[in-house]
Amino acid sequence: MARLVIVSNRVPVPRPRERPQAGGLAVALKEALATRETLWFGWSGQTGAATGGDPALVTVGQTTYATIDLSTEDYRLYYTGFSNGMLWPLLHYRMGLAEFRREEWDGYRRVNTAFARTLKPLLRADDVIWIHDFHHFPLAAALREAGAKQRIGFFLHVPFPPLPLYQALPQGNILLRELASCDLIGTQTAPDAANLREALRGAGFDVPVRPFPIGIDAEDFAREAEKAVRGQDARRLTASLSGRALILGVDRLDYSKGLPQRLRGFASLLRRFPEHRGRVTLLQVAPVSRGDVGQYRTLRRELDELAGRINGDHGDIDWVPVRWMTRAVPRPTLAGFHRIARVGLVTPMRDGMNLVAKEFVAAQDPADPGVLVLSCFAGAADELRGAILVNPHDPDEIAEGLNAALVMPTSERRKRWIDDIAVLRQNSAAAWAEGFLAALARIGAEPLRAGAR
Repeated sequence: MARLVIVSNRVPVPRPRERPQAGGLAVALKEALATRETLWFGWSGQTGAATGGDPALVTVGQTTYATIDLSTEDYRLYYTGFSNGMLWPLLHYRMGLAEFRREEWDGYRRVNTAFARTLKPLLRADDVIWIHDFHHFPLAAALREAGAKQRIGFFLHVPFPPLPLYQALPQGNILLRELASCDLIGTQTAPDAANLREALRGAGFDVPVRPFPIGIDAEDFAREAEKAVRGQDARRLTASLSGRALILGVDRLDYSKGLPQRLRGFASLLRRFPEHRGRVTLLQVAPVSRGDVGQYRTLRRELDELAGRINGDHGDIDWVPVRWMTRAVPRPTLAGFHRIARVGLVTPMRDGMNLVAKEFVAAQDPADPGVLVLSCFAGAADELRGAILVNPHDPDEIAEGLNAALVMPTSERRKRWIDDIAVLRQNSAAAWAEGFLAALARIGAEPLRAGAR
C-alpha cells in the first residue's frame, strides 16, 4: 500500500506523557492512520525568526509527523491575515467581514511555496498526497512546480460560496488555477461541490469535484459518552441542574457559529414560552479561537454582554439561565455533557459539516434520547433528518425549535434518534477517508492538465 502524505495547516504531534490529539482532523483520520504508513506534514504552531528550514520529525507507530515553524511576519500575513481575515469570511458567505490586503495575499502564497519546498524532498515516488483545507489552495501547484508527480487530492472542510460571491475575491482565478493542479477535490456537501465546480469551469478547468461528507466513529463516541456520564464532571453538572433540562451548545468562538443569534433565540424562548422559565438551563461552551483577530475580540464582548443581559432579565436567586464558558473542555467530558443534555443546540450561520451535531446524536441514551436543534445551513442537515431544522437568522424560529424539542414525547424522540444514528453508523469517519482515497486511486496518476500551472 502506498504511503499516505497528509498536509494540513496544523499538525497534531503527540507529546510525551500527554494524551494524543483528540479533536478535528486527527479523529476523522484515525482509521486511515492506523492502517497504513503515513507522513503528516504542516505547521508546528510555533513562530520564530524564519519560515521553513529542516522539518522536525516525530514518529509514532506508522505515522511520522513533520513540522516547520512560521516566521512571526508570515504567521501574521498567511494565517491571521489572508486565511482568517479574507478566506474564512468569504467561504462562509460573510464578504462584509472580509479584508483583502496585497501583502497578505503575497504572504499566503509565499508560505505555501515554502511548504512545497520543504515537503518535496520528503516525498517518495509512489506517495499519495492529501491536502486539507483553504489554508493550502495554492499548495498542489507549488508542489507540481517543485517537480512532484504524485497523485494529489484536496479536501475542503468549509463551505464554498456561489460563483458571484467568490468572484469578489481579488485574483481569485489564480487560486482556482493553482487548485486545478489536484487530481481530485472533495467537499462536504453536493451544493459546495457544485459551487466549486462552477468556479473552476468558469476559469477554464475541468477537475473532478465530488462531495464526501465527513463522519465520526459513532460507536466509539457513544462508549466515551456512556463512560463520561458517570464521571465527576458530569455528575457535578447533573447535580447543579437541580432537575432542570439542559440545552447544550459547543462551538469555537467564531462569528460563523451564530452565537449571538443563538442567545437571542434562547431569550425569545424564555419570553414567548414562559412555562420553561426556571426549568431549563443553556450551557454554551465556546473556547476562544483566533483571539488576536479584532473581529473575534468584538464578538466575545457582544456575547459576554448578551449572556449577562439574559441572566439579568430572567434569572432568579436559584437559577442562572445561561452558563457561559470560554475555556476549552476536554472532549471526553463534553461527551458526557452531550448525553446529559435534553437538547443539542447547533445553529451555525454556515458550516461545512459540523461534527458537534453528529457527536450529540451519537452520545444519546437510546432509551431516552435528547433532540437536536440544527441550523438548516450546516452540512450535517443533509444527513440528520431527525433534527429540528431552524433558520439561524431568526431568533424566534430558534425559540420555536427549542420549545418543540423540550416538549417532544419520548416515542418521537426515539424514532428521530434511531433514524439519525443509523446514518451516522453508515457514514463513519473511516468510510469518509476510505471513500475519498479510493476515489483518488481510481482516478490514478494523470498528466498535469493544460493550464493548471
